[in-house]
Amino acid sequence: MLGTYTYHESLRRLTIAFGQIFNNIQIRRKNAADSTLQSLTVPLAYGPKEKFLVRLDQQASLEDRSFAIRLPRIGFEISGIEYDPTRKLSRMGKYRVVKTGTKKRLDYTYNPVPYNISYNLYTFTATAEAGLQIVEQIIPFFQPDYTVTINALPELSIKRDIPIILNSVNYEDTYSGDFRQRRAVVYTLSFTAKSYVFGPLRSQKVIKTVKTDQYSDIGLDEKRESRITIVPDPTTANFDDDFGFTTTIEFFEDSKEYNPTSDTDE
Repeated sequence: MLGTYTYHESLRRLTIAFGQIFNNIQIRRKNAADSTLQSLTVPLAYGPKEKFLVRLDQQASLEDRSFAIRLPRIGFEISGIEYDPTRKLSRMGKYRVVKTGTKKRLDYTYNPVPYNISYNLYTFTATAEAGLQIVEQIIPFFQPDYTVTINALPELSIKRDIPIILNSVNYEDTYSGDFRQRRAVVYTLSFTAKSYVFGPLRSQKVIKTVKTDQYSDIGLDEKRESRITIVPDPTTANFDDDFGFTTTIEFFEDSKEYNPTSDTDE
């Protein structure tokens, strides 16, 4: 089992979908007459909080005009992966689809495993006003969750609605030196995505005949009493056809007498 290469990019797709939610946030700077002087789309990037703070240390003075190139900015990262037993599915459940290019085989996988993926979203701004603008464009959509649709397993055409829950919003205003050298206003928003992770993808032939032998007891010397055979009707049916089944029952007495009967189920 372990050591078999399996990678469906489930967490990668989820992370991309999470980032897409916040990729068009804007802030506007206005004058005393409430007229818009500047409108900025806030850059978004994947990375830890410390990475952005170190980059801000390179140019911390608000008096430097080039500082506006660095702020505002949004960053996010995965902060944890935890199994969720409350959403556990049956281990024997399967997803199936006819294999591409053939009608004689199908691909399948067992039910996915539920995991909670934790994300932290960071907003970095030079002023408190800009930070509030960003936060106010986010929190109204989480009540407390926002649902996105993920193409979880394209090979089997499986799509899932993933709720992303806003857990908390924390505020931090750090300083370096006097009040003219505010380093950054940082909001940290904590989220949990209730996702699923799929196991290996397997392939098998389409079952077109099923035979079952019946015995009166389980001893090794017991003789077969009957055989039940089930085949599709018509026999040329493919996996995705709408067909019934023909059931044939054969009875045996001392392995000599043979009395066939048949019954058709639609």
